[in-house]
Amino acid sequence: MNSTMLNGKQIAFLFTDGVEQSELLEPLKAVKAAGGAAMLISPQAHEIQMMQHDDKGDKIHAEVAAADADAADFDGLVIPGGVANPDRLRGDPASVRFVRSFFQREKPVGVICHGPWMLAEADVVRGRTVTSWPSLRTDLENAGATWVDQEVCVDGPLVTSRKPDDLPAFCAEIVEKFADGAVGGPSAQR
Repeated sequence: MNSTMLNGKQIAFLFTDGVEQSELLEPLKAVKAAGGAAMLISPQAHEIQMMQHDDKGDKIHAEVAAADADAADFDGLVIPGGVANPDRLRGDPASVRFVRSFFQREKPVGVICHGPWMLAEADVVRGRTVTSWPSLRTDLENAGATWVDQEVCVDGPLVTSRKPDDLPAFCAEIVEKFADGAVGGPSAQR
């Protein structure tokens, strides 16, 4: 990966308590390794408890509250998974608005595992092809998406993946998408 691919790019990471540690830290590491800057955003700026599946992981500090964040200030968004993370996020109107605004601006968004619950809540998956943790399939289809079971799925500016095992492919794809700043366009599944 080119260490300057994302120079000058600011990427938002939206998460809260219960976030799957690897699904936050691996994309964060990939963005930084490519020269990008990251802003850690949560419903409230505070210390967040990460999880390693069902066990408590490390803690990390979210720097900015979602209500104080503006998609116009960012070149891309990452929404990691973890069962509790998106379930809590989708109950926060400011977080939902923040996600929706990336799609309104056609900015690149990467979402993994249970994170696509936020896409259903923000009503931005209708007509899109996505993947996720398998248990979200019905929710995403009911929200108007076509669900596929594959390592990484690219639909215009949206990149989705299923689980921590998919992180290498997911991280490579989001860095490429953030570097291109690709917007709109026809669906491309990989």
